[in-house]
Amino acid sequence: MDHLTLEALKPTEYAEAADGYRAISSMAEAAMDRIDKQITAAMQKANEGEAADAALKQLRKLSENLHYTQVECGLITGALDGFSSEITAPRRRLTEALDDAAALAYIVNTDGTITYPAGGENELTGEPIPGGTVLGNNGLITGNNTDFQPSGLVPSNPQFKNPNPHHAKAVDIANRIAHAVREAQEIDDRYSKALNKLKAVPGVNIDPTTWADVASDVDAVSSAATEYLLDHIPLDKSPADRKEWWDSLSDEEREECKKAFPKIIGNLDGIPSTVRDEANRENIHLLIAQLESQHDAASKGKLEGLKGIQSKLNAGSQPPMYLLGVGLEGNGRAIVAYGNPDTSKNVSAYVPGLGTKLDSGFADGTVKRAYYTAKGAQKLDPSSSAIVWLGYDAPQSIDVMTAVDAERGAPAYNSFMSGISATNENADPHVTVIGHSYGSRLVGAATQEAGGVPGADDIILVGSPGVGVDKAEDLGVGKGHVWVGAAENDIVTKLPSSKEALAGTMGFFGGGPAGAYLGGEIADLGDDDIWFGKDPASKAFGANRFETMPGPELVQPAFPNVWESKMDIEAHSNYFTPEEGKDKVSARNIAAIVAGQPGYVTRDAPR
Repeated sequence: MDHLTLEALKPTEYAEAADGYRAISSMAEAAMDRIDKQITAAMQKANEGEAADAALKQLRKLSENLHYTQVECGLITGALDGFSSEITAPRRRLTEALDDAAALAYIVNTDGTITYPAGGENELTGEPIPGGTVLGNNGLITGNNTDFQPSGLVPSNPQFKNPNPHHAKAVDIANRIAHAVREAQEIDDRYSKALNKLKAVPGVNIDPTTWADVASDVDAVSSAATEYLLDHIPLDKSPADRKEWWDSLSDEEREECKKAFPKIIGNLDGIPSTVRDEANRENIHLLIAQLESQHDAASKGKLEGLKGIQSKLNAGSQPPMYLLGVGLEGNGRAIVAYGNPDTSKNVSAYVPGLGTKLDSGFADGTVKRAYYTAKGAQKLDPSSSAIVWLGYDAPQSIDVMTAVDAERGAPAYNSFMSGISATNENADPHVTVIGHSYGSRLVGAATQEAGGVPGADDIILVGSPGVGVDKAEDLGVGKGHVWVGAAENDIVTKLPSSKEALAGTMGFFGGGPAGAYLGGEIADLGDDDIWFGKDPASKAFGANRFETMPGPELVQPAFPNVWESKMDIEAHSNYFTPEEGKDKVSARNIAAIVAGQPGYVTRDAPR
């Protein structure tokens, strides 16, 4: 890139090219939808046999090719628009510098140097002070320490000010040209690299490997367009500001954002739920393809987790399912809603706890809890939505003993909840925060952030080892709106405090959780403390305790140092599940609170 190339460049031509690719992407999407929703469906109903199966196979192949075309053209559109937008600024600065040079009758040479005329008068000789040629400083090289003059190369003294009045002006213009060219070169390099990656060989076969490459194409375009994104998408603003920005866009601009930057739009708090869902259905497809070629245990686990979610999305459900977030960071990210959080009057967001991650059990375990809550709440008020929020790294082992993961995850949860408040279409939605197990500790941390949990009206804590505060009123919603479920046989709700645990592990009561628990009870002396502070189910904490089923009894095995693995899992894991043998009482009460119907809650006495 030189100043001549930059001067001749026309940003509008790249914007017009983007329009062309945008049109191709839209046509491919429309054709794909027609094949999938009309032609294929009609053929499946009307035909059967080998010929029909072969035809359907070809239609699916054509649909996949159109899908590929739609996505890649969308990415090209984003890259071209980004380049057109970013290159405009350095080109404008170059044009302004060239205009200033022309106005002063300076010569701009092909190498970017500036030749300025003689000017002023030598005080000793009375002769005009000769002109010269200066090279601009672009920040990487030092240009104007030397003048190229007719007599040859004449180094200048840094402490000596050139008496020619044109010199300083020429240096300024040369520097501005050099800076504009350097900035343009950097922009050109970024976008050229991304666009070159988007090239496809003729006759490309659309298979999982192809989609894995598309996933890297998405990252390449997003990386190239970093400056464009910062200028055009309010990444550093509040969710409310992002909602306002999204509402200000035209339909065409929204489509471009979704197609060119699906990972960003799909996970951006403040973007409407239907938009996030649409983007993330594309994201999950690409992430699955990306993981297919990775063979480490963590990648395989995430792959199974994503496939489980995708299977549920494809199957459909009632209430309808929305994918509000998905990613591969840490142990995996997934935010799933049943019922539209933007149109529902009642919205809950549940934070899971210890051991939760994006794996083979996530869709049929953790996600299903949100489904049960939504179904139960909608029996009382059809305008209800329930969300499971895995937007943090839940502790997987001994890390559960510290509040580190909870403190790290709290800001992300509050950002998400702020987005829910911003996009909900009701004047005053009823919002319920739910924390289960270690997730209740994250909820506790979120309430202590400035302003508390945005929009929260009620807080539900189930299977809680403590929340980091000693009083229900400290959670910011009023103690009458804090609800606690603690099954009689859920050992997590009776974990000893660190002081009590020390007493319980001295060997007087045998090993394992039973010894710690029994010793802790004796050491407790009535202070109601458990691992992360005051027991939320205690009278001292001051919350509403609702009724739950007791769960399987804790049984001490014959050998005190051996503990049955399911002993603390059954009662601790049943709170949301109304199925036979689980905890339909707790599930019903949670649903009543979420639906804003506290009168249907059956109460239990605090401990």
